[in-house]
Amino acid sequence: QLALVESGGGLVQAGDSLKLSCTDSGRTFGSYAMAWFRQAPGNEREFLSSITWNGANTYYAESVKGRFTVSRDNAKNVVYLQMSDLRPEDTAVYYCAAGPLGTARTMSVMATRIPQDYWGKGTLVTVSS
Repeated sequence: QLALVESGGGLVQAGDSLKLSCTDSGRTFGSYAMAWFRQAPGNEREFLSSITWNGANTYYAESVKGRFTVSRDNAKNVVYLQMSDLRPEDTAVYYCAAGPLGTARTMSVMATRIPQDYWGKGTLVTVSS
């Protein structure tokens, strides 16, 4: 039922801000916890942030805490990742993923266990020096 699509990536300069979006064309968005991950070439997929089904709670990796903010608007079937003070090390493909209700807190360790249908295709963010 899920069909997640990320958008908003692009080429930016260090210090810039960028806002990513993830929409669910399957229109079951509000029934899932959501998370953002990223993956640089040759690296493992890295957890960034997650959010409960109603947006009541959010979680962040230490590497992006204070710079990235996750939010969602279930009425619009969209989850956002607002990124600020971007650095070259942030260059990666950014993915959104869905998890069952009650799993937002544990999605940080779920990258290798999330089924293919619960991932978007990714959007590339490139940060130049």
